[in-house]
Amino acid sequence: MKEYNAIEVRNMSKSFKVQKGGAKTLKERLAFGRQEVTYNEVLKNINLDIKKGETVALIGTNGSGKSTLLKLMTKIIYPNKGTVETQGKLTSLLELGAGFHQDFTGRENIYFNAAIFGLTEKEINARIDEIIEFSELGHFIDEPIRTYSSGMYMRLAFSIAINVDAEVLLIDEILAVGDAHFQDKCYAKLKEYREDKNKTVVIVSHSLAVVRDLCDRAIWIYKGEFKLDGPPVYVIEEYLNQIAIDNQEERKKDGEEGGSENHGALYIDVPKDFARVSLGDPTFQIQGWEVSNCRDAVLEIKVGDKPVNDIFRVPRQDVYDAYSEIYGGFMDTDTIGWATNVPTEEFLGDVSGREVRITVTLKDDKDNEMGERSLTIYIDKE
Repeated sequence: MKEYNAIEVRNMSKSFKVQKGGAKTLKERLAFGRQEVTYNEVLKNINLDIKKGETVALIGTNGSGKSTLLKLMTKIIYPNKGTVETQGKLTSLLELGAGFHQDFTGRENIYFNAAIFGLTEKEINARIDEIIEFSELGHFIDEPIRTYSSGMYMRLAFSIAINVDAEVLLIDEILAVGDAHFQDKCYAKLKEYREDKNKTVVIVSHSLAVVRDLCDRAIWIYKGEFKLDGPPVYVIEEYLNQIAIDNQEERKKDGEEGGSENHGALYIDVPKDFARVSLGDPTFQIQGWEVSNCRDAVLEIKVGDKPVNDIFRVPRQDVYDAYSEIYGGFMDTDTIGWATNVPTEEFLGDVSGREVRITVTLKDDKDNEMGERSLTIYIDKE
């Protein structure tokens, strides 16, 4: 293995055995005989180097093999062909609760987990306060972790992982379960790692914004094969282009087979449910976003029974990134968002009560409903 590399993968393939049939016990197997066995090749002839000090993202659609590749790097599983080699102390955050004992407290699990990573009791004692402080778990640190939420699991796991002096840190989507504040704190810490050329980070993420902001490189795995490696902005662009092509081809295929259905999603960002609107304000805003696999989708907004016609479009890169795998090829970043400024007196002035319902509906070109959202606003008439 080359001295300047943290991870080397050479001619590596990984398959999983798939046994067809319902026989699960020895008795059933004896009764029904040998079941048909097939092999699903998840990764095919992968070759790559990750250098020391790099922060690298593995991207790809669900089922592409990127999480399997991360597990191979941790040596949780092993390749059928080829090699996966790592250099330096390695720690990983792959699944919530992995390496934790459910009946131990958070504090006890710090000792248990950090010991697995090679720290002595003296070394753990020296940094346990820092681990607890970073986790922000407060008095919950002395509660059994079976009482923890998924976000609390993530806080504890990340806090331990960054304090065991590992040279290589592997992360698989675990940060997605935390609250926004702690996610920001974790990403700030990972940016510190990025500046430390003795630290190597490999992260699997569907958040393309995180990949762009955090990583030096992006490696795209496509249907189990190495597809592209380079600057995140370039690799992501090619990745999204391929998703668009695949989605359009799948849509065309479904149409030819008679199984094509239109579907979508939408959301109202403003106002919030039960928000108050004053009749003294000249207008109030309604805004949100919508995505679908129908290019001629129609958005309808009603305040009470009155339709709103003056709707304008706004860019929403965040929504585009979030739905790129599902609706890539049918979205335009600049028109995903929508907004309207509703004349208050015209739409609310003659309402008899103090509340009114706002309804937003997304329909396809055949007037079939693909999604609906509604909320209630209160009217301040004084």
